[in-house]
Amino acid sequence: MEEFVVVMSDPTDGYTRAATSFFGKDTARLGGPEAWVIWLLATAFVVWLFAIQTGYAIVSPQIQEDAGLSLAQVSAAASVYTVFFAIFQFFSGSLLDRYGTRPLLALAVALVTVGAFLYAATSGFGMLVLAQIVLALGASFGFVGAGYVGGKWFDAARYGLMFGLVQMCASVGSAIGQPTISALLELMTWKQLLAGFASAGVLLTIAFGFLVRDPAPAPGTARIARPTTNVWVGILRNLRACIGNRQVVLSALFAGAAFGTMLSVGVLWGPRVQDARGASSGFAAVLTALAWLGMAFGAPLVNVVSNRWHSRRRPAVIGLLLQAVAVTLFIYGPANGPGASMVVMFAVGLFAGTHMLGFTVAGESVSPNLIGSSAAVVNGVCFIVGGALQVIPGYLLPNDPTLGDFRAALWVMPVVLVLGALAALALRDSIPGKAADPG
Repeated sequence: MEEFVVVMSDPTDGYTRAATSFFGKDTARLGGPEAWVIWLLATAFVVWLFAIQTGYAIVSPQIQEDAGLSLAQVSAAASVYTVFFAIFQFFSGSLLDRYGTRPLLALAVALVTVGAFLYAATSGFGMLVLAQIVLALGASFGFVGAGYVGGKWFDAARYGLMFGLVQMCASVGSAIGQPTISALLELMTWKQLLAGFASAGVLLTIAFGFLVRDPAPAPGTARIARPTTNVWVGILRNLRACIGNRQVVLSALFAGAAFGTMLSVGVLWGPRVQDARGASSGFAAVLTALAWLGMAFGAPLVNVVSNRWHSRRRPAVIGLLLQAVAVTLFIYGPANGPGASMVVMFAVGLFAGTHMLGFTVAGESVSPNLIGSSAAVVNGVCFIVGGALQVIPGYLLPNDPTLGDFRAALWVMPVVLVLGALAALALRDSIPGKAADPG
């Protein structure tokens, strides 16, 4: 086990005085006003970076044309983001477990801001890849950071719900953001649009620097557990503890199947398949937005259903199988009218919300000091799967694909979802609200 030096809190020390400088002495408590302000800021970070990330589905055709890129390069750049995000993700959760939110989350927002400015300056494949890597480094702290804030500032029983609400807000932001981005591109260039996103990041960075921190413990309790081992040794130990936990691994696999498929549809393939079906670019953006809106409902709902059913495994298996049906209809279904297409895309996102159970099960299966690490493992696998489902079809498709070409290349999506359902089936079912046995 990692060694720590535990320091007892003193209500008169500098740490406690700083903790109450913005909100007053009575607000620094779990679930209090300061908790909600910090959680809302962390959630705003996720919504903002999701808008940048999912906006790639809308701006990528213009980037492809202006920068003289091929479809394979565009899909490869999207995969670079997801793969590097997944790699950085494994470290971000452990760093949050070790050092807390201040100043890590402010630095993360600053990195996404720099990446967005680089993104706006893209003139070739090399610059696009560099922007994606910098974006990925900062964004790796986003979703896990918001979950970490929810786990630290709110009661443990609300962890799954708070995490689901983060995903709901991010999905609503993506649902609104994609049609909005499509409309804004009629008024400005994609470079100007991305520069606007980056400018918003400057303001968000300042807010994080002044306001976001970990909760101060009550007087007489352990204030800070300062690890005495090397930082990288500690990170590797945390990751080994999570990866050695059967429940965490299975949770990561089924969550990765659900979210990875949704990510590949929502970020890249959704608008292109709908375009091949004959939809206008505006309606294709609306259909993709409906998928994100569906996940906004599904993400918190799946934890509610799980609690009602007193089971984690059963809703995970059923949700993944229903998502596989919806994705199969999206790829291979007949050229239905607008109404049917809207229902199918909403269902793709709704059942993709099943992935939030992966975070819940993983968090319930580890000790409290590994919450960030377990969430990072699950989220990292989600983006590894998402990256694979973006890049593999990209290399199987011609530069100007037809609907038949998409159907020949995207078969891997329903297969991945069925494999995810098998991973969920292998879970040791747990009673909601109680931690599972580790191992």
